[in-house]
Amino acid sequence: MMSHHTMARNKPASVKPKPKPKQTTDKSAKPRLSNAERSAYFARREAAKVLRTVLQGDANRQAVASIKSLVYSPSIRNKKATFALVCQTLKHLRIIKDVFEIEKILSSKWKRQEELIYIIAYDILFGKEISLVGGIAEKFFTCRKDAMQSALAKLVVRKKVKNIDDLIALYQPPDITRPCYVRVNTLKLDVDSALHELGKQFKVQKDGMIPHLLMLPPHTDLHNHSLVLNGSIFVQGKASSMVAAVLDPKPGWEVLDACSAPGNKTVHLAALMKGKGKIIACELNKDRAKRLEDTIRLSGATNIEVMHGDFLKIDPKGPFSKILLALDRGLLLKD
Repeated sequence: MMSHHTMARNKPASVKPKPKPKQTTDKSAKPRLSNAERSAYFARREAAKVLRTVLQGDANRQAVASIKSLVYSPSIRNKKATFALVCQTLKHLRIIKDVFEIEKILSSKWKRQEELIYIIAYDILFGKEISLVGGIAEKFFTCRKDAMQSALAKLVVRKKVKNIDDLIALYQPPDITRPCYVRVNTLKLDVDSALHELGKQFKVQKDGMIPHLLMLPPHTDLHNHSLVLNGSIFVQGKASSMVAAVLDPKPGWEVLDACSAPGNKTVHLAALMKGKGKIIACELNKDRAKRLEDTIRLSGATNIEVMHGDFLKIDPKGPFSKILLALDRGLLLKD
């Protein structure tokens, strides 16, 4: 009897350790990621945000900032990896979509994370051999890696090409190389000094049309250059730089920038006005308004007031010298 009671009392003790496995969760697994895996995890998500902006703008026929200017936003931590992921995913996007169509891989449950899925698919099909860990999406599509690679092989056969390299070449439009343009922020640096500093590493020359705009060879990588990081120069396309140059605001003007974010044109206006006068920079979207403020801080401009709201609600009889509207099909100037 005593041995029976002793065994009965011991049973609960043997059950106690069972809850311990429940402590193994995704959160507890995160610290085990290597530095490379953690960096890749965040870069994929930052790249997905940029890719969403680019694709939505294209779908709605709206002009958006260049990929470089989106990536150079202060909110992007791993700029080099993010830029590479966005560009390479866009380069291979038509192939990725056809792969998904062949195997019916992309279900409606992933529609809200569509851009992230494109990034992950690029990594699986064409990227470096980095373990795709850290998130549910990575786990789900890693399990379908064989199916995706099989679909890619089927696509090679369907397109009657010899290999994947030939397939990529088939999908690419003719290569049009354009110079890399940077605008000198004259609030912080003069053009000659910028030419001197950039000339230490790159072949650089002045643009013949727009003052303060410099040209460098195509694909020049400036993401980590000190002049970019401290706001002395902005990576800004020629078309974008034309907007403020055409308006040609004078010091002392009061200017309304109706659709300001991400802010490159706005701070260009401030530089042309030599920091004098006043610019009201309007932005309806809260997140884009935050990014606008980051750009203004980086530029050192002090004559810009950000208005988070609809510029249509501003008094039309206000004292503004000019109203700037940057549109996808050109520029409107209102006296």
